[in-house]
Amino acid sequence: MVTVVDDVRRLVPRTDAVLADPRLARAQARLGRPLVREAVHRAQQRARNGEIGPDEVAAAAVTALPALAASLTPVLNATGVLLHTNLGRAPLSAAARDAVAAATGCTDLEFDLAKGTRGRRGAAMLAALATAVPDAEAVHVVNNNAAALVLAATALAAGREIVVSRGELIEIGDGFRLPELLASTGATIREVGSTNRTSVADYAAVIGPGTGFVLKVHPSNYRIDGFTATAGIGELAGLGAPVVGDIGSGLLAPHPALPDEPDAATWLRAGAALVTASGDKLLGGPQAGLLLGRAGLVAMLARHPLARALRVDKLTVAALEATLAGPPPPVLQALSADPGALTHRAQRLAGVLAAAGLDARSVVSRAAVGGGGAPGVALASAAVSLPEALAGPLRRGEQVRAGQHPAVCGRVSDGRLLLDLYAVEPHDDDTLAAAVLAAADLAG
Repeated sequence: MVTVVDDVRRLVPRTDAVLADPRLARAQARLGRPLVREAVHRAQQRARNGEIGPDEVAAAAVTALPALAASLTPVLNATGVLLHTNLGRAPLSAAARDAVAAATGCTDLEFDLAKGTRGRRGAAMLAALATAVPDAEAVHVVNNNAAALVLAATALAAGREIVVSRGELIEIGDGFRLPELLASTGATIREVGSTNRTSVADYAAVIGPGTGFVLKVHPSNYRIDGFTATAGIGELAGLGAPVVGDIGSGLLAPHPALPDEPDAATWLRAGAALVTASGDKLLGGPQAGLLLGRAGLVAMLARHPLARALRVDKLTVAALEATLAGPPPPVLQALSADPGALTHRAQRLAGVLAAAGLDARSVVSRAAVGGGGAPGVALASAAVSLPEALAGPLRRGEQVRAGQHPAVCGRVSDGRLLLDLYAVEPHDDDTLAAAVLAAADLAG
């Protein structure tokens, strides 16, 4: 007697049977059983919905497997914003990536291999930073720039006053505001001047025995134009209280492409007792907070109990040292790029895509530093202009989810998708073209 199965759902293979497929068994060693099982469950549900046949469940599960056990997706930054906070800011150099890979196992992070005794944590990283900023008597590194300011405020001004201009009480990313951050350390914020004008006399009028330090903040994510006045580091340094300068963007020395962007070397030479900066912005390295300045001051901060809670891990140590000691990172290479070379790349890419039948053309573009650096500065660039409909598939198409292509993030302007090449490394041009062609196939 032949039994007829009317409900195809009864033919959907059991989870353990699908997981026994050799392809999925191998994937479990790479991704872990929970992620693979989740892909199997999704494939089984597709079969129950009638989207695929019961005999296709294993293959569908294999296709749906993520490329990595982590959910972070590689992205080509074609937005024209060099330091895009939402995309992780500065991409690491090849040297830094190699250093991170080498540091994933056991390392001599705090061990002297020659002596067989405990060593100084991240000594080579700190030496590389000191070499990069010779105007600093001493250096220290914490996990981000906000942490650097918190450490300075806690150690130098808890129970005392921090004198700062009203025009420099900035709000940083995700709604965090500088005065609230500093007040959380137990310091009192003493505001001086006005939003648009603050003079040296304004600072001098309030500095006294209760002053912990004078804080000079570079407003790196906005500009105030018109009837304005600010006090320079040199003027503030002459008032007697230590000056802590937050340059924010992480530029260690002057750069010709950004002549108005403050840098650590210049502020230290002008008299700042301490300069704080970010590692993942114009320095082009991993997220880190740099503390640069007077030897006694930096030593006190490094030995403060809070410094232990803010210290960086071995991967950051490796990446930062390689960024400082190795070849110029992608961010600095982009700042030095020839606009003509960017135009040539855009024309070549547009030609390749047009030859494949896409509505693609090269256009002039303007990029920005972003990430809290050089606000209002337009950087000459070039872009590939495409139909706006490609924006979604490029960000999250099927092949992106499967790890076959990186996601591509551009910007939409006047109904067109612009893939700006300023932050795209030249060796990624072919990868970018392949991703666009794949997205075009998906978009139909």
